[in-house]
Amino acid sequence: MAERSVFFPPPFTPPTTEESMLSWLRLIRSHRVGPSTFARLMAEHGDAATALDALPDLARASGVKGYAAFPREDAEAELEAAKACGAFALCLGDPAYPAALAAIPDAPPLLWARGNSAVLELPAVAIVGARNASALGLRMARALAEGLGRDGYCVVSGLARGIDAAAHGAAQPSGTVAVLAGGVDRIYPAENAPLADRILDTGLLLSEQPIGLEPQARHFPRRNRLISGLSLGVVVVEAAPRSGSLITVRDALEQGREVMAVPGHPFDGRAGGCNILLREGATLVRDAADVLATLGQKSPQSPRAKGPSPSPATRAAPHKAPSRAAPTAYPPQRSAPHPSPADPPAAQAVALSTRILDRLGPSPMAEDQLIRDLAVPAALLAQHLLLLELDGQVCRQPGGLLSRTG
Repeated sequence: MAERSVFFPPPFTPPTTEESMLSWLRLIRSHRVGPSTFARLMAEHGDAATALDALPDLARASGVKGYAAFPREDAEAELEAAKACGAFALCLGDPAYPAALAAIPDAPPLLWARGNSAVLELPAVAIVGARNASALGLRMARALAEGLGRDGYCVVSGLARGIDAAAHGAAQPSGTVAVLAGGVDRIYPAENAPLADRILDTGLLLSEQPIGLEPQARHFPRRNRLISGLSLGVVVVEAAPRSGSLITVRDALEQGREVMAVPGHPFDGRAGGCNILLREGATLVRDAADVLATLGQKSPQSPRAKGPSPSPATRAAPHKAPSRAAPTAYPPQRSAPHPSPADPPAAQAVALSTRILDRLGPSPMAEDQLIRDLAVPAALLAQHLLLLELDGQVCRQPGGLLSRTG
């Protein structure tokens, strides 16, 4: 695998007062502000309160009328709901924030947690798989989780039926993290509520979603990137060729994590995804010893790190990496004319935004390549990209990739 350069934006300063926490929460909950846009706003404005003040003007400049940031009273209500259910916040840049997760390109600026945060200090391995798991698959998940727990590893999964629940249950005495698609006070499926209660004693329930949010289908793929992001590697125990577990695998590969799979019988559809992964180069796993041998001496703070781990302040910010994807294969489009210094500033802005959109298509493109193609200063391009992101015309994806939404 080719080496990827890593770029760390200026580090975040996490909130230290209730007022700054309110601003932080309002910013990440504001419409069209995801983790990547949050990082850009913080890098440009320095703190959440200043970024909040700038949001309406930025939206207006991109043609969005009537834009309003997330209401203060709603943020206050979420903080009160967190206190009521015993949840606490982990903010990007805080030493308690999971270091491995902080290194992914779209690390959540805010996580809500319930339970024992000490488990985040352990190196972690994700175990995921089928909801309709076989008896052998469940036995394998339990054996892996127990073995990894004995060797000082935390097991991460998604609290789903089947493999997830088996792995959490076996790892509960040693420590496990359940990443939820909804709020940390909304256990899904409901049948796993007793398991979630047991996890709180030695482990953690974790989510980037607002307190009280009921999980919906669109939340689960976003949740999966956190499962892999928290972990040094992902082990798949039974998965169909088209399943959520393989979404977690895709995220793991993009994040530079190890991918491992348990082989299954070719006639068992639940093993089809695992067998495909093995054919494509995943590491075959028979027991916990195979997982430990695969992970080797990797640092739990910085997967695939080649040198000393960065300081907490440095590693807290998400990094950007050049794309390994092939260049876009769309037919040439008619580009907008290059802006002239003699043009009014508004006309220059429109011209550059049009050129950006002309270059982008549905297939992701590296931001570095866009800078080279347009031959404009990186800072100027960043300003226009932010406006286009707020307007919903550009989508930022993991690894420093950009695509056009329309």
